[in-house]
Amino acid sequence: MSVVERFPLAPGYSISRLIKGNWQLAGGHGPVEREQALEDLRLFVQAGITTLDCADIYTGVEELLGEFLRRHRAAMRDGAFPEVQIHTKCVPDLDTLPTLTRRDLEAIIDRSLRRLGVERLDLVQFHWWDYDIPGHVEAALYLKSLQEAGKIRHLAVTNYDVPHLEELLKAGVPVVSNQVQYSVLDRRPERRMVELCQRHGIALLCYGTVAGGFLSERYLGVPEPTPPFENRSLLKYKLIIDEFGGWELFQQLLSTLKGVADKHNASVASVATRYVLQQKGVAAAIVGARHARHLPDTLRIFDIRLDEADLAAIQRITQQAQGPLGDIYSVERIKGGKHAVIMKYNLNQMNR
Repeated sequence: MSVVERFPLAPGYSISRLIKGNWQLAGGHGPVEREQALEDLRLFVQAGITTLDCADIYTGVEELLGEFLRRHRAAMRDGAFPEVQIHTKCVPDLDTLPTLTRRDLEAIIDRSLRRLGVERLDLVQFHWWDYDIPGHVEAALYLKSLQEAGKIRHLAVTNYDVPHLEELLKAGVPVVSNQVQYSVLDRRPERRMVELCQRHGIALLCYGTVAGGFLSERYLGVPEPTPPFENRSLLKYKLIIDEFGGWELFQQLLSTLKGVADKHNASVASVATRYVLQQKGVAAAIVGARHARHLPDTLRIFDIRLDEADLAAIQRITQQAQGPLGDIYSVERIKGGKHAVIMKYNLNQMNR
C-alpha cells in the first residue's frame, strides 16, 4: 500500500506532499455532483492526502469544503478520521487594488472563515495581480495583523516573484510557502526562487505538475490540438507548451517520460509529478484530480523514485527548452499578452 509522504511546513504543522487541488470543483470543468465530490474528498483524505487547496475566488469550493469539515469534524476530534489541512487564498480583485484597505481584506478573510465553518484559517496564500499598483506590502502586513488577531494560522503567497517576495520578507511578513507553477515544462522557479526560499525557510507548493493533463499518455503521438479547447486549463498549459518549444519538442519529452514510466511501471503523470517532488525546495505538489477513480494512479507517485539515469534522460530534453522565460508568473503578468487574456481578474465581488 502506498504511504503518502508528509512535509513539516511549519513547527507543529505537517502537510501531505500531495495536495488535492479543488479548482476543478468550481464548475469550470463541467457540472459538479455535490455528494460525489464529498465522497471523493473522503477517499482522498483517508488515503493520506489530507491537505486540500482552495481559494476565495473558486465558486462554491470553500462552502463545499466547509460541509466536508462539518461531516467529519467529530471523527477528526476523536481520532477516527485523519486531521485535514485546508489551504485557501486571498485574491483581491484587480479593480480594488488601488484602494484596498485592511477592512476589505478582513472581509475576505471573515467570509472564508464563515464558508469553511472554522475559527482560524490553516493557511492563507496571498496574491497580488499587478505590481505596478502599489500596496502589496501594506496588504500583506494587514494580513499579518489578522494572523496576530488569531484569524489565520500561517501566511503564504502565491505566484510571487523574487523581488516582490523579498520586499515582503524585508517588511517582516512571515511567509511559510509560495505556491508556484513548476513542472518539467516550466522550470522558472529554478532561476532564483528556489535559492531565495531555501535561504529563508520558505517551501514551494507546486501546481501545474501535469500541465492540465497534457503530461499524460493521452497526448503522446497525437496531432497538435488547436482551439477551442475544452476548458481554460488546457488553453493555459498549451501556451506553456508553446513557450517550452512547441509540439515537436513536447512530443520528445512525452516519449522520454513514457520510457521512464514504463521502467517504473507507472504513468507519465506520476513520473511528471515525482520529478517535481524531487526538486530542491519543493514541499508538495498540488494535483487536480477531480474524481477518486484517479486515486490509485495518484498514490503510485509514492512508490517510485527517479534515479540519476531517469533525471539525465529528462534533462536531455529540458535543456533544449526555449522557455518559459523570466521569473515566477512573469509572462502571465504581461498586460494584454496571450497568457493574460485568459485570466479573470475580478472574481472576488462575483463570489460574495
